[in-house]
Amino acid sequence: MAGRIPLVLLACGSFNPITNQHMRLFELARDHMHQTGLYQVVGGIVSPVSDGYAKQGLVSSKHRLAMARLALQSSDWVAVDDWESKQEDWTETVVTMRYHYRRVAEQHWTSTKDTAPDRPPAAGVPQLKLLCGADFLETFKVPGLWKEEHIEEVTGHFGLVCVSRGGLQLDWAIHNSDLLYKHQQNIYLVTEWMRNEISATEVRRALRRGLSVKYLLPDPVINYIKKHNLYTMDSEKRNKDVKLRPLTKQTLLD
Repeated sequence: MAGRIPLVLLACGSFNPITNQHMRLFELARDHMHQTGLYQVVGGIVSPVSDGYAKQGLVSSKHRLAMARLALQSSDWVAVDDWESKQEDWTETVVTMRYHYRRVAEQHWTSTKDTAPDRPPAAGVPQLKLLCGADFLETFKVPGLWKEEHIEEVTGHFGLVCVSRGGLQLDWAIHNSDLLYKHQQNIYLVTEWMRNEISATEVRRALRRGLSVKYLLPDPVINYIKKHNLYTMDSEKRNKDVKLRPLTKQTLLD
């Protein structure tokens, strides 16, 4: 893959809990980006959201981080990062992307200086793109959820790698948005031919009803959930009457 653009894939989300589908997205995206002939995926990052997100049923970040790390023990290229989850308040996706891009660049500069002192520090800095499912594009249309300049930066400056899910039409979502259409060359649409419709919401529902989730989650994650008695009727009521933090924070910023 000599001459290709190095690329890091970043997935932000609740991971409540992390599922086999979440991890599968990384494999699908890497294959697709390699097949473009332009990129070489050099790393993947799972960034669980902080407790400040205030989504109903969201268990503590310490548990979501632990489950993600257990799930990704077998991966030699995707890692879990705790920076976002440790923030007291919810962090805008674009802010998380800026943070990780700086870290990727710093790591590249360090390795470059160690191996090739005469090489310009910024040469070959990996790009960072947001990895998401098709339903993510729908969030851009939710009133008050995104600031337009943030959508512009995420799609125009960084870029998206978006994996199809269910009946959602990715190209139609781009067609319906002037802003997404403007940056369509920076939005990579990945078709998942072997459909896997695992939903974390449905997994939680099964868990609190005492039903099996084997083969939906990695066994170490299932064991962790049982050990800590996560995803019960009571846990699903957490944040029940709390407005989603992105909606209240964006209002305050305005």
